[in-house]
Amino acid sequence: MQTRNPLLNDFADLMTDAFGAAQAMGEEARAVFRARADRMIAEMDLVGREEFDAVKAALDDSRDEVEALKARIEALEKAAKPKTASRARKPATKARTPKSTN
Repeated sequence: MQTRNPLLNDFADLMTDAFGAAQAMGEEARAVFRARADRMIAEMDLVGREEFDAVKAALDDSRDEVEALKARIEALEKAAKPKTASRARKPATKARTPKSTN
C-alpha cells in the first residue's frame, strides 16, 4: 500500500535537488582543478606528449644513423689496413762515398 505523504514527496524532491547540486559542484570543482593544473603545467614549461614523441623519434633516427656511420667507418678502416700492411718499406741504402784523404 502506497501513501501520498506530501512531506515525504517534498523530502524526496529536496534530496534529488541536493544530489543534482552536489554533482554540479563536483563537476565545477573538477573543472577548476583542471584549469589550475593546466596553468601550473604551463608555468613549469613542460613539453606535451606530441612534442616529446617527435623529439624521441628524431633521437631514434639519429642513433640509427650514427650506428650506420660507425659500421661504414669500420668497413673503410678494414679495407684500408691491408694496403698499408702490403707496402713494406725498403730500407734506404746510402751510397758509399770514398773517404777523401787530405
